[in-house]
Amino acid sequence: MAYEVAAPKYVRLAQTLQGRIEDGTYPPGTLVPSENQLVQAFGMSRPTVVRALDLLKRDGWLESRQGYGTIVRGRPEVVEQKDQRGREALERDESASPGRLVQVDRVPVPRRVASFLGVPKRTRVLVRRLLIEEDGEPVELASSYFPVGMADGTDLAESTPLHGSLREHLESRKKVRLDHVTERVSARLPSKEEAGLLALGTGEPVLSVLVVACDVSGQALQVTDVLLPADRQELEDTYRLG
Repeated sequence: MAYEVAAPKYVRLAQTLQGRIEDGTYPPGTLVPSENQLVQAFGMSRPTVVRALDLLKRDGWLESRQGYGTIVRGRPEVVEQKDQRGREALERDESASPGRLVQVDRVPVPRRVASFLGVPKRTRVLVRRLLIEEDGEPVELASSYFPVGMADGTDLAESTPLHGSLREHLESRKKVRLDHVTERVSARLPSKEEAGLLALGTGEPVLSVLVVACDVSGQALQVTDVLLPADRQELEDTYRLG
């Protein structure tokens, strides 16, 4: 039997406030209710209210103006245009991907992954490494790391591509629910193995999108390191001038 766990209170409050922005209850350019008013109206703690407002500010629905308050911006102009490498990595069907599974193994946990999975250094974790190709050229290397115990009762340790996404497989086999994802983007030099798989020359950098998928409690169940050849990427962002 699968159990559904409710989203954190701050996420549910942010969703409610977002809905009120979208339906015109809080029109663009107006002040949202104060923290005290929201605490009283929803019966939630101040830290919960603050986290909900911060989430909406981060996503562009609200903005703070010093000496004035928190202003409604309305629907972000680029809300549907954000790069969603993390979601793609979680939702990708391995069996239908334009590429190949190049590694399934238990390996020492990379230092940048250990802290997110909450495991000691040198602990062995399970990795599934998928190389994505376009027109015969490698364009992405996605390495998904799991605590070894997460593989019990699943096909994660099998060396054949999974039918469906890693997220679907985890949720159906382990009866867990991935609640939210955090992405951290950085540039770095690839390892010798990574450079070979991506057909990179010596000293050519990669963009790393570290995707941390957590359950409702904040426990990371999967960390995926998505590597993109830096010279083959074009990143674009649009923002408003305050």
